[in-house]
Amino acid sequence: MTQKVTPRSVDYSRWYTDVVQMAELADYAPVKGCMVIRPYGYALWENVREALDRRIKETGHENAYFPLFIPMQFIEKEADHVEGFAPELAVVTHGGGKLLEEPLAIRPTSETVIGQMYSKWIGSYRDLPVLINQWANVVRWEKRPRLFLRTTEFLWQEGHTAHETREEAEEETKKMLEMYADFAENEAAIPVFKGLKSDSEKFAGAMASYSIEAMMGNGWALQAGTSHFLGQNFAKAFDITFLDRNNELQHCWTTSWGMSTRMVGGIVMVHGDDQGLILPPRLAPIQVVVVPIGKSEEEKRSVKGMTDKISEALRGLRIKVDSREERSPGWKFNDWEMKGVPLRVEVGPKDVEKDTVVLARRNQPGKAGKQTVPLSVLRQTVEITLEEIQKALLERARNQVKDRTQEVRSFQELKEAVFQGFALAFWCQDPEEEVQLKEETKATSRCIPLDQEEAEGKCVFCGKDASRKALFARAY
Repeated sequence: MTQKVTPRSVDYSRWYTDVVQMAELADYAPVKGCMVIRPYGYALWENVREALDRRIKETGHENAYFPLFIPMQFIEKEADHVEGFAPELAVVTHGGGKLLEEPLAIRPTSETVIGQMYSKWIGSYRDLPVLINQWANVVRWEKRPRLFLRTTEFLWQEGHTAHETREEAEEETKKMLEMYADFAENEAAIPVFKGLKSDSEKFAGAMASYSIEAMMGNGWALQAGTSHFLGQNFAKAFDITFLDRNNELQHCWTTSWGMSTRMVGGIVMVHGDDQGLILPPRLAPIQVVVVPIGKSEEEKRSVKGMTDKISEALRGLRIKVDSREERSPGWKFNDWEMKGVPLRVEVGPKDVEKDTVVLARRNQPGKAGKQTVPLSVLRQTVEITLEEIQKALLERARNQVKDRTQEVRSFQELKEAVFQGFALAFWCQDPEEEVQLKEETKATSRCIPLDQEEAEGKCVFCGKDASRKALFARAY
């Protein structure tokens, strides 16, 4: 590959865009703010989707699909909801060559239309809980687009549930937050903070919003998944009622939760380096790439026979043999490094003679990441090595979070810390103080971490008594 990636140390934003495009994950669409997800990027998203979908179904949820078009009167029924989404709405006013009697919003999220349907489907406590998820596209008019991270149209899953009691709905909200954290750490190799969003950062129309927050390679935060306790707000707006066990009419308690294609951007930014992507093996579209090396026709034939044996030995793994004749081995090495394939298998004439291959780890460049392996133990060695790479990526990401997260006690320390990474500080949760921080540093409160004990401290802004620490950072 002739084009070079902009080094992260020179321009991190440009590095990110270079990698996404040069690794053929996505490209800009003709409509501003939209993206085309290319096959390699879509394969990565499919693996994310498969791992999430499995977890969603294991927790008792079923998949369904709801319309892309939503009557504007639905959006307007929940006051906080319409106020929160109004600047991002795309609205259809004409259809079939005629002015529509009522404008239609293109789905920014589906609480309203799903609420309308739940009001038809739910009549008794025997109908509860309703546990539904959908995989869909949504549209939010984005002013500052960035591939995967913020686009006008993006892909996601959104879960929507209805419950008999407040306690059940709150338990569901936190259970799905734990599911997202489990996925992030065990599949994407991304450590996260789990926490409660501040009132100014919560979802429009929710009583409480929770998120997982991940640290990117430049120390910024990415909200990687959210789970919302909606209380009875949408149930009252859409008349989602049921006869309880005492034969009295009650409103349901509802939740919603989602994770989107921005997780793909998170994987790029957490693990990538100046050579391109580094993908966690459990999600990588290609886990192992085999690069044959041979000059003469005789060498190529013998190496071809060896690659056939390798393919058979690694059957069941996501493997690709790069047999492109027009490209040199060195070019191929660079190409697959750019695409972040976790493990490369090199095989040449000398390897054929010895019945061995050379393994090269993407996360450990140079000779240190190479080892010679007999074909007889290739399968076992590859499986072990892929697990080692998965664990190494998570450990490296954890170390970065540890190194770039500071506990601070003054506003000055807070302002300095958010330019380096994350800051943890006691906070009285006054929203005006959050506005001040954003104006001076562009940082916001990311969440109030759940994994902390109540303690006595002084608010980092005003010095008032505070019992909880908040996580602050600049964010995408």
